[in-house]
Amino acid sequence: MMALTHGFMSLALATLVLPVVSEHVAPPLVIAAAVVGGVLPDLDVLARHRRTLHYPVILPVLACCSLALFFVFGGPTMLLVGIFAGAAGFHALVDVLGGSAERAPWDPATEFGVYNHVVRRWHRPRRLVRYSGAPEDFLLGGGFAIVATLSVWTTPTVDLLVVGLLGVAGVYTLARRRLSTIATRLNARVPSWARGLFPTLEVEEHEGGGTTVVIRRGR
Repeated sequence: MMALTHGFMSLALATLVLPVVSEHVAPPLVIAAAVVGGVLPDLDVLARHRRTLHYPVILPVLACCSLALFFVFGGPTMLLVGIFAGAAGFHALVDVLGGSAERAPWDPATEFGVYNHVVRRWHRPRRLVRYSGAPEDFLLGGGFAIVATLSVWTTPTVDLLVVGLLGVAGVYTLARRRLSTIATRLNARVPSWARGLFPTLEVEEHEGGGTTVVIRRGR
C-alpha cells in the first residue's frame, strides 16, 4: 500500500480515538504521533522493504504495554508512545493484506508479504490490495481521507493538506505501472552532458525477500 494510504488511515483512526484521550494529551500531538507512526515503517524502502522497519508482532505488543502503563500510572508520554507504536504496528499488520514485496507486484512471482522477526519468516501476502498504487489502494486511502476531513478534530489547514495529498496519490495511482517507462522517456529528453547531475532510482530484489530502492548518481 502507498505510504499515503497508511497516513490517511492513521489520521482517521487518530480522530476516532481523540474523544477518549483528548483530555490527557493535546489533539495535535495525538494526530502527529499517529501519522508519523503510520508512515515511518515505509522508510525501509531504502533498506529492506517490509522487513527492516515492519514489526507486525513486536510493535503491537509495545503499544499494548505502553497503553497499559498509561492506564496504570498516567502521563502523556506513555500514551503518545502507545499511539505511535500502535500506528506503526497496524501499518505492518495491514501490509499483510497487500501484495508482495517485489519489483513488479502486479505481476507477482514471490510470496514475500511482511517479515515477522519473532518467528523469523515472511507472512505470505493476501493481495486484497494488489500493490502500492493499485486502484483499490487509492479508494481505500480516499475513504480514510474522507473520514479524517469530516472529523471535528482536524483543522481546515489539515483538511486542505489531506485533499492535496489525495491528489498526489491519484497521480501516483495513474502512473504507477508506467513509472519505469516514464522515467526512461524523461531521461531521453535530458542532454547527455546533464544526466550525471540527476540521481536515478533502481529497485533491487533480495533473494531472501524484500526490495531496496537504490539511489544512484545519474548516468
